[in-house]
Amino acid sequence: MGKAARDQSARDRIKAQREEQRRKERLKRIATITTVAVVAIGAIGAGWWYAAQGSKSEEVAEALAPITVAADGSVVMAQPGVEKPVLDVYEDFQCPACKALEETSGATIKNLAAEGKAKVVYHPITIFPQEMNKGVTRGNSLRAGAASRCIPGGTPWIKYHDRLFKGQPSETVEGFKTEDLVAWGADAGVDASTFDTCVTKQEKAPQQIDYSAKVLESAKLQGTPTLKLNGTEVANDVAFKPGDLRKTVLDAAK
Repeated sequence: MGKAARDQSARDRIKAQREEQRRKERLKRIATITTVAVVAIGAIGAGWWYAAQGSKSEEVAEALAPITVAADGSVVMAQPGVEKPVLDVYEDFQCPACKALEETSGATIKNLAAEGKAKVVYHPITIFPQEMNKGVTRGNSLRAGAASRCIPGGTPWIKYHDRLFKGQPSETVEGFKTEDLVAWGADAGVDASTFDTCVTKQEKAPQQIDYSAKVLESAKLQGTPTLKLNGTEVANDVAFKPGDLRKTVLDAAK
């Protein structure tokens, strides 16, 4: 190898190292922001939190919009022909604030899709860095996210999505154990012929890691949960108020 080739190789390695460092720093910032938000919610107390919603949570409609999984792992919930407005939902199954959003406005999001008022796109990602809680938090998030990728779509996917949030463990203990993830799939009506092995061997973990990194960079997220309506971030004081969220989406559909 000539000197010019060696110099180019060295520059490429340095560039790759710098890009990896920037990615890790971004993950740390997002995890920190999310953790601060979660602590704030806990400090405020559940009573204040729900009083602050300003509107009552909806009940999920019996008939959901069709659910399809895209090649990249994002999940679309929309009636045929509905292309806008687009409501992107960025969430991490291990994120307590994401669980709070699901409990508060999750039904509204599903209903808007069922009514043909919006195209909802779920982005289940892993935001926590390996260093957080000695990897426990990231491990939980990664197992859950990878398991959800083992479902090809349909109603079982959203049932599993909801079950993951319902069974969310503490960030300080190991949770989302594979035996539970497999059992919850059966409860959600997932075909066990391929699902069980996919979950047990965490076959989709590499895709979950790659997708998360791409989304964090392309969407320029500052934390989870994040809702974006036609590419513009929805403020938390709207996202966590079902009535206000519904009005905002309906206004965008006009």
